[in-house]
Amino acid sequence: MPPIERRARVAGEAAETETLGEAAYQQLRRDIVAGVFEAGKPLRLEGLRQRYGFSFSPLREALTRLQSERLVVSTALRGFSVAPLSREEMSDAAEMRILIECEALRRSMRQGGDDWEATIVAAFHALCLQTERLAQTDGATEAAEVLAMETRHHDFHRALIAYCKSPRLLEIAGQLYIETQRYRLPSLIGRVGGKHARDVPKEHKEIMDAALRRSESALDLLAAHYRKTSEIISTSAEWCDEK
Repeated sequence: MPPIERRARVAGEAAETETLGEAAYQQLRRDIVAGVFEAGKPLRLEGLRQRYGFSFSPLREALTRLQSERLVVSTALRGFSVAPLSREEMSDAAEMRILIECEALRRSMRQGGDDWEATIVAAFHALCLQTERLAQTDGATEAAEVLAMETRHHDFHRALIAYCKSPRLLEIAGQLYIETQRYRLPSLIGRVGGKHARDVPKEHKEIMDAALRRSESALDLLAAHYRKTSEIISTSAEWCDEK
């Protein structure tokens, strides 16, 4: 085989491996965040291969990435396992999220224009529609609707900070979102903490209105919103055991 063809073949194989690694990462992350795998559960490569249909190489790549995101832990003797859950870890992640997103929101309020405002308003409208839809679902469709709700919820909070003009702030915010989502999403699907009534549109409208006014009160409202979520989950002893 001529050198140029050999290089093209190697490049193609590398690209395919990278694509498979990304697919494995996305599927594993989705299931860990959704609580499909219990905290502390070993993640054996053979079992994952049978479940997802990927070879060992992309699975190892995915597990290594998830380890860097604190969703997976690894030890020399036991291999990979799902990272444990703890109230302390959740609280720390939530407080860090407040720190990062409040700064990002402050910058967005200073630098955002009409496009920023329009994106927030559109995201809020979509969130309200999904909130109404979720309230009307039955048990058969609840999980799917909760996942859709989570996507729109993320879209709204992402829109708030989108014009901070700091890729690093956005990257850190995205990572902290994943860490806190792991605690929040299973509780939403299982209705853990369901006894805590919340007016989701009202909370987000207050944040939106203050942000559009460029008011510093938006930062306090955002922080209170995240702390309330953290408190509700923390008291949901059904799924989050004391360590």
